Amino acid sequence: MRVFLTGATGFIGSHIVPELLAAGHEVLGMTRSERGAEALKAAGATVHHAALEDLDSIRAGAAQADAVIHTAFDHDFSRFVENCEKERRIIGALGEELKGSNRPLIITSGVGIGEQEHGAPAIETVFNTAHRKPAHRLRRGRKRRAGSRRGCARHVASPGARRRQARPHQPVCRHLPGEGRCRLCRRRRHRYSAAHVGDVAKLYALALDKGRHGERYNAVAEEGVPMRRIAEVIGAGLGLPVKSVTPEEAKAHFGWFAMFAGFDLPALSDLTRQPLGWTPVGPGLIEDLQRMNYAVPA
Repeated sequence: MRVFLTGATGFIGSHIVPELLAAGHEVLGMTRSERGAEALKAAGATVHHAALEDLDSIRAGAAQADAVIHTAFDHDFSRFVENCEKERRIIGALGEELKGSNRPLIITSGVGIGEQEHGAPAIETVFNTAHRKPAHRLRRGRKRRAGSRRGCARHVASPGARRRQARPHQPVCRHLPGEGRCRLCRRRRHRYSAAHVGDVAKLYALALDKGRHGERYNAVAEEGVPMRRIAEVIGAGLGLPVKSVTPEEAKAHFGWFAMFAGFDLPALSDLTRQPLGWTPVGPGLIEDLQRMNYAVPA
């Protein structure tokens, strides 16, 4: 198949490209920069120049493809609500272009919306639009991938399109330079599901080849890694002590990330692994963080 991939040079997308090519697909990768275009050419993909604001060009990319995988997102958090509306328009445009055909559209969401009740692991069969997690996505950390939040267009249906949904999620501990300590929000149960980006990319390729219309797939290798353990490993790597803070203190320390810092977000992937034959093999989050070279600036 010829696959139109948005976000093809991004954190997840750049790992999806080789997975699709190895599976025998042709990749039409979307990028807005010449540097991105060169990277796609070097990887063996065809380049489609477009920006997220250019819906006509995005539709044109989808029109040339047998399938679409959408991983792009504008991470300017100062314009977050506006970016979520932009996302809604993009998915709507892709859905309209694919409407009436058998061409699949794979969009990216987050595991939090699969939480049936507070504290229960998120599962694929749940679509909880009342989830307390506000609309948002992150991509940070080494060889890990992101989560998504309620209200973001990654959770809206694409009318008429044969839609499938991949749900990745990633924890992050944010250290502010000069603070002298690594902090975590004080909470009795505070966990994040996780998976290595290589495993996540493989899941997207499997969802394309083996996935079914309307299904959701949780890109989760580890059900719930404690936030305290994450902070301890990062603190050790930076040579800093770890301190618990109250939710009020977390707002001042973490900034926009404070809304993540207090959540308990475990997730399961049994209903993803069995039908797709997905077996994560990458290192766990803690192992990956322990391997990281903390002496190298980001």
